[in-house]
Amino acid sequence: MTEIDCHRSLVFPNRIRKFRKQLNIGSLLELSDRLPTITYIRLSKIERGEIFARADELRALGKALGVEPDDLLVDVDDPDFDIAAWAQPLHGAAPADAEEELGAVLLAAALRARRGGDPALTIAVLEQDYGIAPVVLSRIENALKPLGRWNGDVRAALRRLFGAADDAALVAQVEAMHARGDLAPVLPLVANPEIRLAKSRARIAALHEELAVPAGAAPVPQKPAPLAQTAAEEPAESETGTARIRLLPVFGTPLPEGLIAQTPTGAVVEAPRGAGPRAYGLRLGRPTLGAGLPGRATLVVDPDRYPATGGLAVVREEGGLRVLSVAADRHGRMLGYSESPDLEVAIDALEPSTVAAVLSAVFE
Repeated sequence: MTEIDCHRSLVFPNRIRKFRKQLNIGSLLELSDRLPTITYIRLSKIERGEIFARADELRALGKALGVEPDDLLVDVDDPDFDIAAWAQPLHGAAPADAEEELGAVLLAAALRARRGGDPALTIAVLEQDYGIAPVVLSRIENALKPLGRWNGDVRAALRRLFGAADDAALVAQVEAMHARGDLAPVLPLVANPEIRLAKSRARIAALHEELAVPAGAAPVPQKPAPLAQTAAEEPAESETGTARIRLLPVFGTPLPEGLIAQTPTGAVVEAPRGAGPRAYGLRLGRPTLGAGLPGRATLVVDPDRYPATGGLAVVREEGGLRVLSVAADRHGRMLGYSESPDLEVAIDALEPSTVAAVLSAVFE
């Protein structure tokens, strides 16, 4: 029986709604009016547990609600904590259509398996050749909804990707992959509660640490680890059946000129299949490659792989790391591009040890 985590999108359970109700703040919009630094849409996603709040946002929320910021955090390992009971007032009861849930999970696993079996299917290629934007790709691979609830363009793109004549043929192909066992290595990565819990546990612990430092206090200096040393960060692992789940440490603080400092964030990201031992997560913090890769993305970077044309690369410069979109000119030379700032980098001319490939992207 395939395990389905019906609460797979809820990574940040919190007590914001509880304290909002205690203050008789009946609507989230009313609370939003008290928080000019947090947009209503982001506030809604935070309260609903769909994205992690930042420490500064928790401080602002705590002030607006008259509580300590730490009081807004939930211990997901508390035996009395029930994610289903927490989610019910915000999201309603768990989905009753088990068949739809399973269909969404199998589709997510099939797409992961398809990409894992073909290194040429990079994020950029899927957007350019199939019209699957990175944000949509992330949502499909995280089983946001079943095939029938995606719009016609997304369904057509998936049919082309899998070579299926129609939606029914695509569903049959996915189910056949499942029956053959082709999806077994990736299924636990899609909707397993242990992955969700590990992400929540790690980020909430990091938030407790950040909140322990008074607002405005100078952060403890941390020397960024060079790419060659990131393997010293032992990724968390758990096993489900025969599949091993790796959780990689996430680094990344925005710097001027589109650079990123390789400082720890306390967060973790799931390692895609085939990620090398030195792979790590890199949080962008701000968009540098245009609308196709928003600033809220976290990239999985593998220093042991060289980027390919049509993919993304991370290069190490003297001041930090830079993310580039990779293309080739008419002479076959590999070039990296950035939109903000507007740069063109000759990747072939760089020392290979300073260039790493991006394997995947995750969006909050």
